Amino acid sequence: MSYDPNNIFARILRGDAPCIKVFEDATTLAFMDVMPQSDGHLLVVPKEDAAEIFELSEAAAVACIRTVRRLSIAVRAALQPTGVVVAQFNGSDAGQTVPHVHFHIIPRWAHAPLIPHARIQADRGRLEELASLIRSKLVDDSLA
Repeated sequence: MSYDPNNIFARILRGDAPCIKVFEDATTLAFMDVMPQSDGHLLVVPKEDAAEIFELSEAAAVACIRTVRRLSIAVRAALQPTGVVVAQFNGSDAGQTVPHVHFHIIPRWAHAPLIPHARIQADRGRLEELASLIRSKLVDDSLA
């Protein structure tokens, strides 16, 4: 999969497309998935251009995992799911639909089925509400 500089995540990173931002630092951005598989489904993207993890620099990979961990802790504290899935897909055969490396943080609850991937757009107000709850549980990385 080659990198397309006009993919939706590149456009979000440039400020050319909107997102519901939950966290941002110098190297990563975390935002609500607009077609979530469950309440609180987040995406974490590196600010580095890379279609798949194989092309991502080691520094960007480390930054992504640091942000994924930090946001997973916040999701668990805010929403109290019974589990949290962290997923990352490479290539269309693996289920990757956007050619920019990204990590999914998907809260799970016992007996609650996942919504099919990239099928149903969520209500923006609900996404904003969930983002606010998650943001309220972010702690300083040195304290996490």
